[in-house]
Amino acid sequence: MDKELQQIASEVEGLSEKLTALKKEIGKVIIGQEETVSQLLITFLAGGHALLEGVPGLAKTLMIRTLSNAIDLKFKRIQFTPDLMPSDIIGTEILEEDHTTGKKFFKFNKGPIFSNIILADEINRTPPKTQAALLEAMQEFEVTYGDKTYPLDKPFFILATQNPIEQSGTFVLPEAQQDRFLLYIKIGYPTDEEETQILKATTGTKKAQLNKVLSGEDIIRLQQLVREVSISDGLIQYVSDVIRATRPDTTSVDYVKQWVDWGAGPRAGQAMILTAKANALLEGRLAVTLEDLQKVSLPVLRHRVLVNFRADAEGITSDTVTKEILKAIQLRDK
Repeated sequence: MDKELQQIASEVEGLSEKLTALKKEIGKVIIGQEETVSQLLITFLAGGHALLEGVPGLAKTLMIRTLSNAIDLKFKRIQFTPDLMPSDIIGTEILEEDHTTGKKFFKFNKGPIFSNIILADEINRTPPKTQAALLEAMQEFEVTYGDKTYPLDKPFFILATQNPIEQSGTFVLPEAQQDRFLLYIKIGYPTDEEETQILKATTGTKKAQLNKVLSGEDIIRLQQLVREVSISDGLIQYVSDVIRATRPDTTSVDYVKQWVDWGAGPRAGQAMILTAKANALLEGRLAVTLEDLQKVSLPVLRHRVLVNFRADAEGITSDTVTKEILKAIQLRDK
């Protein structure tokens, strides 16, 4: 048993070095945004999908493209528009003819969804019918066309972006689809120092050369190792307490009863534990701490806790509610 643990520990050490190198490669192009980059890597390690939100010009698309350039995987960008159809994403059948026999048959031409990393750019610009085409791919990692099912390549990630300020001509993602995203990442403005560095780095002639430092096999192995990261029963109980505290029916937190319409489902608890495990592994540890759980709680619950109209009017967001819950819920004594 000790030998097995030593082997896993040395494997984690080797892969951690690769993750550190990956962060350095991304840092050649993306200045600042360390927390956002870490949350994207957590999404990869946990085997989920992420939704990024930020005003135009904060390098959401560039960040995802840079990440994909530093990983040896297939990458496709889909620009979502109001006239985009499900077949534009999944693929379509084309009538072809066998020139030797003269027989005609339908051949399935795979769409851009058949890649490892998908950038769904401005996902809220396309109608619900097309947004729904992603649901099966995100949950089942396969696509159905007609009566046939086609498995997707692994690892498979959808990284979607949306702008919060443009409301005209957009279609809000349904809650069911938002719940499929493991993390909802909000990107803020850079600091004074970072903005100066950005202006300096992007207005000259120098272009960064990126090296591929991580392979698809490495990511699949990291995803397996995430599942092996240990978490105590006390911390699992803490996650359950936090998730139940988000629901007005079962909460003991008055703030939630006052401002929340709908709380998070069991998937939120699964997401919190998996992302906390991924965060521990990202930091080179094989055990989850309370700090890991608290660190991932905001992006995990942001799109799963729905505040009421009065909260909207008062400027109270799901993040505000989550912070109040984390203050109120304590780790139970053993």
